[in-house]
Amino acid sequence: MPKELIINATDHETRVALVENGTLQELFVERPTGCDIAGDIYKGRVLRVLPGMQAAFVDIGLDQAAFLYVADVLNNYHEFEQLMHASEEDDEDGPGQLDENDRPPNLDQSFQIEELLHEGQEIMAQASKAPIGNKGARITSRISLPGRFLVLMPTTSHIGVSRRIEDENERRRLKETLAAIRPDNYGFIARTVSEGIGTEKLANEMEFLVSLWEEIQKKNATAPVPSLLHKELNVTLRAVRDLFTQEVDHLVIDSKEGYEEILQFLDTFMPRLKDAVELYEDPDPIFDAYNLESEISRALKKKVWLKSGGYIVIEHTEALVAIDVNTGRFVGKHNLEETILKTNLEAVKEIAYQIRLRDIGGLIIIDFIDMEKRSNRERVFNALKEALKKDRSKTNVLPMSELGLIEMTRKRTRETLNRMLCEPCFYCEGEGYLQSKRTICYNIYREMRREAGEMMGHSITLKVHPETAELLLGEERGVIESLEGWLKKEINIRPDPHFHLEQWEWYERYKK
Repeated sequence: MPKELIINATDHETRVALVENGTLQELFVERPTGCDIAGDIYKGRVLRVLPGMQAAFVDIGLDQAAFLYVADVLNNYHEFEQLMHASEEDDEDGPGQLDENDRPPNLDQSFQIEELLHEGQEIMAQASKAPIGNKGARITSRISLPGRFLVLMPTTSHIGVSRRIEDENERRRLKETLAAIRPDNYGFIARTVSEGIGTEKLANEMEFLVSLWEEIQKKNATAPVPSLLHKELNVTLRAVRDLFTQEVDHLVIDSKEGYEEILQFLDTFMPRLKDAVELYEDPDPIFDAYNLESEISRALKKKVWLKSGGYIVIEHTEALVAIDVNTGRFVGKHNLEETILKTNLEAVKEIAYQIRLRDIGGLIIIDFIDMEKRSNRERVFNALKEALKKDRSKTNVLPMSELGLIEMTRKRTRETLNRMLCEPCFYCEGEGYLQSKRTICYNIYREMRREAGEMMGHSITLKVHPETAELLLGEERGVIESLEGWLKKEINIRPDPHFHLEQWEWYERYKK
């Protein structure tokens, strides 16, 4: 299956699309005013220690204080490794990138936050999650520096290999190689792309990462508090480092400056891949040429149609994301159970695709159409697990309940595509609903009845949105007639096109 990286780079925005077999799979967006700080290293000061939450708030120079959990300030890393069984479950991002669900058991009984931190203390920390919504950044004092082939972990001596390298002989070779060439007291993880890489290249990158860490430490010794000590690569070079593997056949970028920057980066780390990089110079916008804009627009909609005529609805809430599966226009050919099974199986592929494309993280609840047969429920569950294997982010999926619900979690380190590219509707203030025009009519009736004792004029002018005015002068004319009878006053309806649909006001007229 051919893979391509398509990069649209401008002064105000850079977009990186991972395309597989002509279909957009992942999209990364970076803007100068954005807040994608994951991987950045800061010198900060502890503002508050919260024993009840076993956490602390740290000032790292952002608008919101960063959140530091006790598991991320452990001073006994060996014990932490034993609890996490890290030697068998290494992630390419390094142990500094933990989900909330990755906390070791009984950790709170072993370590107390107030024993490790105090208010006013200066610490070096790395952002493991960018600010999301109204939540501040998540940080860790267990630093990890990713390179092309390796991840340096300067706070531990652990050696690991990415779980995606399955060949046991290769895993053993990499561990033995890293153990033989690493400096004392430094830990490393071999990333997936290190498979088959020789000792010399690994040693060169190891030397580079150690030098980078030493520079960060020098800055930390003299930098004021708070301050940024190390900035992660921009989205273009991160994509080259993390996604541009031998599986990617082609990289296309429409910026001359970005093109030269990529070639310079490849010269240092992957010179053999330079021939796969192309500068796009056609007059048509690059994302239009690869038919990506329509896929991006589709990824921002709540309702996603399936080819069969069924559809899924994706709803974001404060605590979780709910995904609902519906048969829609699909009526099947044989029986109800078969129709439902086909819809659910088709939905599984679209759900896995949309979760990855939209970068949905945290808790996800999927409401499949109810199936009577246990074998069918298991079939849908296994299909979802299989479809999620392509996802680079860690997922955990629980079996389907009797109610047809599947609960799952997905690692989240940044804003979803929806939050990044959209903002709450100024009209409904993010509620997603407006009061119906008939409800507004009845609200007007109740409010004017409530204020009747204060009305001294001989008549009343009521200003409303034109659609509400049409209803009050038509089907709901009885509301106005009832008010006129109650108030013993004439009510004049005045439409105002500048009014919000839910907005209305009245004023009194007096006889001259």
